[in-house]
Parts: sequence; structure tokens; C-alpha cells
Amino acid sequence: MARSQTKYIFVTGGVLSGLGKGITAASIGNLLRSRGLSVNLQKCDPYLNVDAGLLNPREHGECFVTKDGAETDLDLGHYERFTDVEMSKDSSVMAGRVLAKVISDERAGKYDGDDVQIIPHLTGAIQKYFIAAGKGYDVHIVEIGGTVGDYESLSFIEAIREFAINVGRENCLYVHVVYLPFLTASQETKTKPAQNSVRELRGLGISPDILVGRCERPANSNVMRKLSLFSGVSEDAIVLLPHADNIYEVPLTLEDSGIADVVANKLNVAKGKKSQLKEWRSMVVRAKKDYRRSVTVGLIAKYMDNSDTYMSVVEATRSAAWWNETNLNFVWIDAVKLGKNKNSEQVLADCDAIIVPGGFGSRGVDGKIEAASFALANELPYLGLCYGLHMAVIAAARRNGFTKANTTEVDPKTPDPVIDTMSGQKGKENTGGTMRLGNYDCKLEKDSLAARLYGKEKIVERHRHRWECNPKYIPSYESWGIRAVGFNPETGLVEVIEGTNHPYFIASQFHPEFKSRPTRPHPLFDGLIKAALQKDRR
Repeated sequence: MARSQTKYIFVTGGVLSGLGKGITAASIGNLLRSRGLSVNLQKCDPYLNVDAGLLNPREHGECFVTKDGAETDLDLGHYERFTDVEMSKDSSVMAGRVLAKVISDERAGKYDGDDVQIIPHLTGAIQKYFIAAGKGYDVHIVEIGGTVGDYESLSFIEAIREFAINVGRENCLYVHVVYLPFLTASQETKTKPAQNSVRELRGLGISPDILVGRCERPANSNVMRKLSLFSGVSEDAIVLLPHADNIYEVPLTLEDSGIADVVANKLNVAKGKKSQLKEWRSMVVRAKKDYRRSVTVGLIAKYMDNSDTYMSVVEATRSAAWWNETNLNFVWIDAVKLGKNKNSEQVLADCDAIIVPGGFGSRGVDGKIEAASFALANELPYLGLCYGLHMAVIAAARRNGFTKANTTEVDPKTPDPVIDTMSGQKGKENTGGTMRLGNYDCKLEKDSLAARLYGKEKIVERHRHRWECNPKYIPSYESWGIRAVGFNPETGLVEVIEGTNHPYFIASQFHPEFKSRPTRPHPLFDGLIKAALQKDRR
């Protein structure tokens, strides 16, 4: 493998999972981008899945969809929000995908009769994904999922060790994220778990260049000295990240610690340049400020025990609130219980706006439909996302005499399938390859609220769904109090609906949350917050 023009940063984790490797990788990408470098990021997950499309969102969080339709880990959402770079399918690699490729190549005779082994075949295949994703960028950052010592991660750890030999150690930098527990009894931060993690990583042939210590409380300088002594990492290459109230503070903490300079010097890129973070710092100030006005937004959630399930929706709503100089009170409303409780209407009425996010399946559907119906009848600002559009159409139909209207996803025998699969998908509902995934064009009606919000009529948004608005019922929409205002120009499929004679009732077949940025809130979320602020004035 030839010496590379691209520089590579590998981010690993130790001690325990959930330390924030993704935030660390995204933050480093943010700083390098702010110094004028082109940056890409990649997540390597050791799960034996081909992609994240079928992972349980309650356990793994949301499935983030890229512009080219890859179903990926939620960390890619962090990458995009922190760097404002759109990821692609090459930015997500799962062990199952690599293994499938190796086995396919073996069956095709591409190994010339060799015994196919973890080393060099599997590790070599992994390295090809690094090369493909990093091609054309100044710096490519790779996050290795899991924790050093996990059996599942060993092939990826070995691959990044070999990679430095193949492309040159001067082109690779290793960042190791560790945990520093605080013992209340002795009032001290302990470094032993971090020491052991570094020792294990070094035992696998990798000596970290930078150490990131995650801690619940600020630690003193003695911690830095001890970590340096026992890890072999110089003190200037160690940064401690105490708990931050806002994840967007992390790039600023890394910058102020001088770590960006360490990265630049070790990789010989953008040396001497300063990070241009004025806009980012301004955003963080907005995010931390306590404003005079507040809004309460209800999230009609199917999953109540893991906020990561709706990560992009939450972040998009927060961003819109900051940019409207408004405190956000997020209320999680259990879609399963909504409608079964006597005070359901009061729960909704207590909100200034509601969001019905994307999802699949029948659980919680009745509650989501009730929420959409209440919003439509009571001029409550409503934003429906994908499944939230389906629920809005069903609610509108049921309010106007079509009492058994439904989606065939929930009720295949409904007499009024206002939401249905298209003719080419019939019989394939449970097979792969039938979903609309990634970017699709949308043409908005000139006089629509959506067009005013976007400030244009032609937009591109990301999708992840299979069922669509049934064209048969579109002529009835206006009599139901809604209208279709956005269409795919090639297929004519409905992309956006709005309420008629309603201050803010809008739903999209696509997922606008994926394109929201903390420094540039998405128009639909921005509009929702503005409408929520107006609710009490009407």
C-alpha cells in the first residue's frame, strides 16, 4: 500500500462504552475544518450486522440516514452536525458488511485459493474501507466502536495497527478516550482504569498519541502528570473533558486545551493556523443562555426510555429554540398511553407545539393519531415527520367521516387505505430494497407555508420509509382541512401536507431533522418554534 496524501486519525475507547468517542471524533473534525482542511469521518462498528437499519432503536438509538441512503449509527448525525459535512455510505462500516464482502470475494475466487483468515484478509478488507472513505480529503477520522478488549473489536484494532505500517506512521494519529472515575469517599479522581486501558491498547500494538480523559468533575494537574507517567503520552497531548452541559462545548474545550495544535503538528497539517470558531462560540453562548421567554414542545414518543432514539429530532428542536432566543421545555408524551388516559387532551393542551416523529409498526399509533387530530382541531402547532405525516392524514380523514381510515402498515384490510404501499411494492412490504432512502427532490406549491419557510420551491430532503400517501384520496384532502403542497417531481408522490386555516400544521414524508445544524436550524423546526411563540398571543 503506497504512502497516502490523506492523513488518518483513529479514535478508540477504553474502560467502558458511552464515553463520547463520537463526540470526540466530531469535535476534532470540527477544529480541523475550522482551520481550512477538508475532513471526512467514518464509524466502524463491530456488530455482525450489515447496517443499522434493523437495530433496535430503544437499545442503539436512532438510525441516521445519509444523503445516499445508508442506514447508519447515530454518531454520523454528530459528525454532520459538528462539521457540516454530509456523510455517505462509505462513512459507515459494520463488521457484517465487511464479512459479507470477504465471503463474497472468496466465493468469486478472488483470493486465488488462499486460506481466508482474519489476518490478512479481513483486516485487509477493513483497510480498504478506510482508503475509500478518506480518498480526496486532507484528513479522515475513523471512530472504532466498542471498547478496547472487546472480542468483536479485535479485527478493527488490528486493522488500524497494520494500516499505519502500510501508509506510514507519520500519516496516522491515534486518539484514545478513557474514563476517569471520581470516588466520593476519598474525593479523588482515579487513573488506574485509564492506565489499564492504555496498557491493553499498547499490548495490541498501538501506542496512543493523544489521550482524552472523560470525567464527571474537573480534575487537578496531578491527574495529568500521573496519566502521562503511566501511559507514555506527553502531558500536552492529554486533555481532560469534564461533564459539559452542552455537547457543542466540547470542540471549544479541545481548542482551548491546545489539542488541535498537537494534532496539526503530529500530522504536519495546518501547522500554525488558528481555528476559526467565532460562529461556533456564538452558537454555544446562545445555547447556554437563559431567555425571558419559553416554549413547551411535546414529543409524541413511542420509545420513552432512551432519548437517543430521537437524537436528531431533539437536537433540531433545540437549535431552533436557541436561534429564536427561547428556552425549550421538552415534554416526552407516551404515545401508547395517550388516548387511554382521561387527561390526554389536557396533556396536549399544555403544550405550545407538538412533534410526531418517524417510526414503524402499530404500537402507539392510536395516540399519535389522537395527537394529530387534537392539533388539527385546536390550532396547536404541529410538525409531523414521516410517520407523523401518515398520522396527520389518517386523523384528518377520520375527523371527516372516514372513521376506519388507516395505513395498510397497521391495518391491511382497512376500507380506506389513505396510506398505502405503491403498486410496485405490493407483496414486498417485508423485504429489503423497497424503502425510499436518502435524498429525493421535492417541488413545493408556490403559495404554501412550506415554500415560505424554505424561501424556495425546489428542495432536497432525506427519506426513510416504505408507505406513501394514497393518490386516490388526495382530491379529498381540502375537504378534510389539509392539502398536499409538496410533491416528488418524478413520481408525483406526496412529500408535504399542510393544514388549511391553521397557523402551523405541517408534515413531511421526509426527515428534515437530518439536515438541521446547530449553527443553521432547519426551516420546519424554526417555523414550529416561531408558531409556538405565537400560540399564547392568539
